[in-house]
Amino acid sequence: MGQLGLGGHFRRLAPRLDGAFRADGVFAHDHLRFVDFVDDVEELLEEVAWQEWGDKEAVDGFEEYVLRHYRG
Repeated sequence: MGQLGLGGHFRRLAPRLDGAFRADGVFAHDHLRFVDFVDDVEELLEEVAWQEWGDKEAVDGFEEYVLRHYRG
């Protein structure tokens, strides 16, 4: 997030998401649990939805969808 210049927009979440992936793009399971990562991303999307549309409920169901399809 910080490298993309988005840290200023999402100050609370940016530091938590920055370490989620290694340099090779692989999710860093040893740094962050996947369910916590998905929860953080949902919070980020809620913030974006609130800023763009004034409705954070627009992303309801994201966390459940991702966990159901990718949790393994």
